[in-house]
Amino acid sequence: MSEDSIEGVTISQRHAPPSHYIYKIQSFSLLLKNQIERCDSCDFDSGGYKWKLAFFPNGNSKKNVKDHISVYLILADTSSLSLGWEVNVMFKLFLLDQIRDQYLTIEESGGSCRKFHGMKTELGFTHLIPHTTFNNPSNGYLVDDTCVFGAEVFVYKSTGICGECLSMLKEAATFTYTWKIEEFSQLKKANFTSEPFTVGNYKWHVLLYPKGKENGNNHIALFLALSDSSTLAPEVKVYAKFKLRIRNQVDTRSTIVGEANHWFSQSKGHWGWSKMITLDTFNDKTKGFLIKDTCNVEADVTVLGIVTTLA
Repeated sequence: MSEDSIEGVTISQRHAPPSHYIYKIQSFSLLLKNQIERCDSCDFDSGGYKWKLAFFPNGNSKKNVKDHISVYLILADTSSLSLGWEVNVMFKLFLLDQIRDQYLTIEESGGSCRKFHGMKTELGFTHLIPHTTFNNPSNGYLVDDTCVFGAEVFVYKSTGICGECLSMLKEAATFTYTWKIEEFSQLKKANFTSEPFTVGNYKWHVLLYPKGKENGNNHIALFLALSDSSTLAPEVKVYAKFKLRIRNQVDTRSTIVGEANHWFSQSKGHWGWSKMITLDTFNDKTKGFLIKDTCNVEADVTVLGIVTTLA
């Protein structure tokens, strides 16, 4: 199948007939002789709407067209449509080559979607085909003064479009929060939270499990949490890059660091490590993590993007 594109129109050939409508015209020359400016086909159904073809055998004079055939697709019945209606379609028009039994196919380049609405109920091709090409006997479009046109109309129906918008922050700043925890050995609760801090217009806190998050887990657990994540709309997500550190107060090269990227949301409001450092290592005073019953926890947080639903 050969194919080319001229002025936004794609022209190709195919053997399969049009799926929705065929419009056969006999004694075509009489249309010109009798100066018939326009012929409208009967209505046909496609996608739950009624359509028809408007055929201008000598070109659409209202658009100053001469020596061409103009053909348009018309939305025939709009009486039942609600105020502000729109109908989005992809359509093709056809002209039968009766010698080779194949159809010349005309459509918008790239199969573009076209929009019908109250101010535009007809769309088509003003210069569908020049008379010189149409009348040339070797092309097979006009045989025994008879020609055959056709149409395919595919309606795009929305079932409630869902979508989301990812907004990446152009000037994403990293904020470092330091949490100094004194009298660590006196922490009796299962978990503790730091004071909240703000990054990217959201409040965050560090979540610490001093005796491990689960029974038998002989590690300190450390997480970054989006404060009040339960109040986020279900569709909102906050993308953050972060590091959590348990600072070694004797040798900074031995500081324990966890680094991650995470989408924080209503259902996933915190992220981190359940095995950040063993309790034995942390509590060993010679290791440098717990000095005078005090430790330093740090968080570096960068908010990179936010996802919301499309309005």
